[in-house]
Amino acid sequence: MSIAEQYQLSEEDVSRIIEMAWEDRTPFDAILSQFGLPEKDVIKLMRQEMKLSSWKMWRERVQGRATKHAAKSPDTGFRHRCSRQRAISFNKISKR
Repeated sequence: MSIAEQYQLSEEDVSRIIEMAWEDRTPFDAILSQFGLPEKDVIKLMRQEMKLSSWKMWRERVQGRATKHAAKSPDTGFRHRCSRQRAISFNKISKR
């Protein structure tokens, strides 16, 4: 039984999980809270859904990475913000 069938995930869910797992700054805890998939099952899902070479490259990059594990991540309070992202104040997007 595949991980997608086990957790009753749609194709869109699987695609979003892969996207989140591929991002360096998204911790496994975010995937767990959103989809109920623990880290070990995310790894299995990635292995099932990706080409072997892509999976090996991802696994090598993610293994032991502090940003993928909230407990290991340094709590600096700083989050990256794109220079093209508009400033938000009082829930209204400010104009340039």
